[in-house]
Amino acid sequence: MTCCQTSPSHSWLYPIVILCLFGFFSMMKPSEPFIIVYLTGLDKNLKTQKTTNFPLWTYSYLVLLLPVFVLTDYVRYKPVIVLQGISFIVTWLLLLFGQGVKIMQLVEFVYGLVSATEVAYYAYIYSVVSPEHYQKVSGYCRSVTLMAYTAASVLAQLLVSLANVSYFHLNVTTLASVSVAFFFSLFLPMPKKSMFFHAKPSKPAPQKTPGQTAVLEEAHRGDEAAHQEAGTLSRHGEESQPSSPKPRHEALRSCVQWFQDLRECYSSKHLFCWSLWWALSTAGFNQVLNYVQILWDDKAPSQDSSIYNGAVEALETLGSCRIPQFADRRFGVENRV
Repeated sequence: MTCCQTSPSHSWLYPIVILCLFGFFSMMKPSEPFIIVYLTGLDKNLKTQKTTNFPLWTYSYLVLLLPVFVLTDYVRYKPVIVLQGISFIVTWLLLLFGQGVKIMQLVEFVYGLVSATEVAYYAYIYSVVSPEHYQKVSGYCRSVTLMAYTAASVLAQLLVSLANVSYFHLNVTTLASVSVAFFFSLFLPMPKKSMFFHAKPSKPAPQKTPGQTAVLEEAHRGDEAAHQEAGTLSRHGEESQPSSPKPRHEALRSCVQWFQDLRECYSSKHLFCWSLWWALSTAGFNQVLNYVQILWDDKAPSQDSSIYNGAVEALETLGSCRIPQFADRRFGVENRV
């Protein structure tokens, strides 16, 4: 049995391998490059105008992002990753067996949940890995998703062009892949800490200015007086004094910590500009992703010509892939768990 045990310095290998397997199979979706052709074809028989009139994915993603972020930290990542796997399966079951515009709108909403829960995939690694490995494992987790998307696009193009596989069976293949991803998510170990709700209290105290020191000393003296008064009251009637609800104080502490971190992070001009650029580029990418297949089908209808959506998306992914550097020193950012 000792051969299966890992040393403390390599204890992060198992969860990262499982997480990378989840990321690979969750992004191994050969049906995505041909999703509009599938919806407007004989399987679903939707008009192109109707496929552009229900972009609920973008709006549901926006609405769900903040509550999912809070839930992710509160439940310590793994349950949200499992939820993402379930949402993937529900999405493709509806795509395969659902009919009508209303069902497709429900598909868009559920896929918005998939996109919102993606935050747990990247946040999980920082709860199981020491800071010196952040950049390396971030590169692993991001690279494996790009590799999977590229491989899925190439596979889809080969199956459509050479084997004449139907778009329905491409979606069946995607359903099988995301089901495997859900299976791997069940084997992720539950983290013992998170960034806010379950953060470790052991953190070096920052140096304080003389003004801050004076304020803290005054607060400390007031705190001692309050403790003395509380002790006197407890001697007179200990049972009559109900204790403060700890969960409420814990939630308040986490909210205060969020605002402090937000103010500290975005006091950096470089980090603010980088975050603004990232938000705008992500929004633009999602907008293009939502409508580019409709444009392709308009310029070269799939009924009249061969289509190469898979090849184009594979080249696009290869041309844009790079190893992410989340802990870039240029921004002066330090990851905290």
